[in-house]
Amino acid sequence: MIARRHLLAATAATPFGLARPTLLRAETFPSRPIRVVVPFSAGGGTDVLTRILARGMTEKLGQQVVVENRTGAGGNLAMENVIRSPADGYSLMMGTNGAIAVNRHLYRNMGFDPLTDFAPVSLAFRIEHLMAVTAGLQARSVAEVVALAKAEPGALTFGSGGSGSMIHLAGELFRYRTGIDIVHVPYRGGGPAMNDLVAGNISMMFDSLPSAEPHVRGGRVRALALCGPQRHPLMPDLPTMQEAGVPGYAAASTGALFAPRGTPPEIVARLGAAVRELVENAAFREQLGRSGGDAAASTPAELAQMMAQESEQWGQVVRAANITTN
Repeated sequence: MIARRHLLAATAATPFGLARPTLLRAETFPSRPIRVVVPFSAGGGTDVLTRILARGMTEKLGQQVVVENRTGAGGNLAMENVIRSPADGYSLMMGTNGAIAVNRHLYRNMGFDPLTDFAPVSLAFRIEHLMAVTAGLQARSVAEVVALAKAEPGALTFGSGGSGSMIHLAGELFRYRTGIDIVHVPYRGGGPAMNDLVAGNISMMFDSLPSAEPHVRGGRVRALALCGPQRHPLMPDLPTMQEAGVPGYAAASTGALFAPRGTPPEIVARLGAAVRELVENAAFREQLGRSGGDAAASTPAELAQMMAQESEQWGQVVRAANITTN
């Protein structure tokens, strides 16, 4: 009887017997290091930006946040590793929109669905892209490029860092929205593609802004438009694609934190709050900006909606261009 009275008293102190464990779980998290899995090798743009984020989150959370690089299958190996991890907040995925929203259209029989098997946490950063043409191309605007392509279908080429990459998809979206015939030339990475653009071996490229900006400033290539919906402070005079006459065009690379499905909402909220606090910090935004990223945060619901929209857009592009992966 005494034991039963004690049990009833404890239950009464925590409505439905749930509030106390939930509060304790939120208050004690994190109690050990957190890992963030990056689907690219160390030293790349996403890796560098994630490490800056991890250092900031370490300070905010009071526990070490470590970056783990796990490459292969276009990010699928990294995603599966996190999805199969315990849903306790200690294993996170730095999910790019390419991995989360595009891979599901490129790879068959993945064995999981990034849109449903992850718990969205928060957007972390954006990497803007721009359209650049080789300096010798007789086109000073997007409209002139379109006119050249329509005059000689198949004569113009665009390079990318590989089939299915965001740089490739940005070019395919341009072809899709303008109805022109331009030829994709894949390379083993964006660097070799840019080298050939500088040399005049390809006509254009839809490169990331941080990567292309030095070549634009040096006059080695000519930037014609930003691929995002807004102008960028690095190149405030450069129009967006929509301003340049390509309606419905928007392409950027994004990085966002995801946890395994089933991660407790209060832990997701704790992680998301840390990201938002960092994004609101001017020093953090400046540090991220120097490394090529624009700091950004979101709610889990906003991130889920964003990835669903990205998946719909890029799915259309993948099907229209008949893009396949080995």
